[in-house]
Amino acid sequence: MRFLTAGESHGPELTAIIEGVPSQLPLTVEDINEHLARRQKGYGRGRRMQIEKDQVRITSGVRHGRTTGAPITLHVENKDWTHWTKIMGAEPLSEDEEQEVKRKLTRPRPGHADLNGAIKYRHRDMRNVLERSSARETTVRVAVGAVAQTLLKQFNIELCGHVLEIGDVVSEQEPFDSIKALKEVTESSEVRCADKAASEKMKQAIDHAKENGDSIGGIVEVIVENVPIGLGSFVHYDRKLDGKIAQSVLSINAFKGVEIGLGFEAARMKGSQVHDEIAHNEERGFYRQSNRLGGFEGGMTNGMPVVVHGAMKPIPTLYKPLQSVDIDSKEPFTASIERSDSCAVPAAAVVCEAAVAWEIADAFLDKFGSDTMEDIKKHYEAYLEEARTF
Repeated sequence: MRFLTAGESHGPELTAIIEGVPSQLPLTVEDINEHLARRQKGYGRGRRMQIEKDQVRITSGVRHGRTTGAPITLHVENKDWTHWTKIMGAEPLSEDEEQEVKRKLTRPRPGHADLNGAIKYRHRDMRNVLERSSARETTVRVAVGAVAQTLLKQFNIELCGHVLEIGDVVSEQEPFDSIKALKEVTESSEVRCADKAASEKMKQAIDHAKENGDSIGGIVEVIVENVPIGLGSFVHYDRKLDGKIAQSVLSINAFKGVEIGLGFEAARMKGSQVHDEIAHNEERGFYRQSNRLGGFEGGMTNGMPVVVHGAMKPIPTLYKPLQSVDIDSKEPFTASIERSDSCAVPAAAVVCEAAVAWEIADAFLDKFGSDTMEDIKKHYEAYLEEARTF
């Protein structure tokens, strides 16, 4: 599978085209809108989430609630577009209209794509960079990830993205019986955290950052249950699934780190404390007795839950702006203030979940793929039996 996204933060809409989804997959707008709504929630979100009520339109590739095998086109309207039609319109402006158009951006914001993108593409108005590099693009990435999750559910593969840390507040990891049980707890939390005591401290940390015109980051975790052995490959670097997941997670706006399983902690431990011992019984076949490696060995899934951590830096748009330099006058200025969140970590957990879901689904179809869901299920069931009796 592959996908492309298009659209600007304050343009008329965001669009994604997905290619390679097999036919006969049950898919409705409700399957996608559920995840779009999850992305918009979270303590610390800004006023933009009060304006946008993200809903998807499917305009190709699905007929009467089932995929056809053709490319799927997803659209999400930007309701804020009504205030930006002149500023962001595609039609050329007259000289008089150009004089009237405001919000030209010549002051790059530290931590954003503004200056680098302006130099690369020779834009004197950095709004051309800001609009596309905005995290608003993650809306359709979540929509694409929702399609991937819908496919994976057909094979009992479930995901949950939740928050482990916000600022210096760390949640205590509690055991959970299933992904469903974890989701029930985290989705009822305003910060998408399973630890109720830590959740309240996280909200206080967000409030403190907001009061000081600052922003705050954190760490999210994505867990994937019921992943079969053998997704990905050891034969070449670009087919290692953990590598693909790492790239996808780091491509999310403001993400600066990714770990699989123990991650960096493994570097400070002995080998005997890191690697997962192998066991076997007739019912399960081969399995691991622990999951320190986060479901991966040699670039392939090993049948244990996939565990991915993503580190999100604080959002760089601050209400107490940092110093910058105007690209026209070359004079120092305080950076421009754009409407922003004080913390988007709870929403980022949903985006990270979507990114991981896409890579798992893509690898799944690479292993078991066919033109129809019926054939894929036959291949998958036969493989599970072969793996169990190996």
